[in-house]
Amino acid sequence: MTAPKSEGRSQAIAAAIILVAAGIVLYFMPTIVLALGSYSPYLAAGVGACLILAFFVVFWLRARYQRRRGK
Repeated sequence: MTAPKSEGRSQAIAAAIILVAAGIVLYFMPTIVLALGSYSPYLAAGVGACLILAFFVVFWLRARYQRRRGK
């Protein structure tokens, strides 16, 4: 069965919003990491890793939600 047009459009909009938000975070990530690095290099590395990991976690959670709904 194919998905209705409106459902496909809403999925595309949700993915676009996630990508734009991730792009904004990644754009400002060097500034954030450098600021934290002056305080603690380990904190900067941890925050940087968490920001990168969050990008993948969001898509993983979205895929789990879609699987649970049976899509």
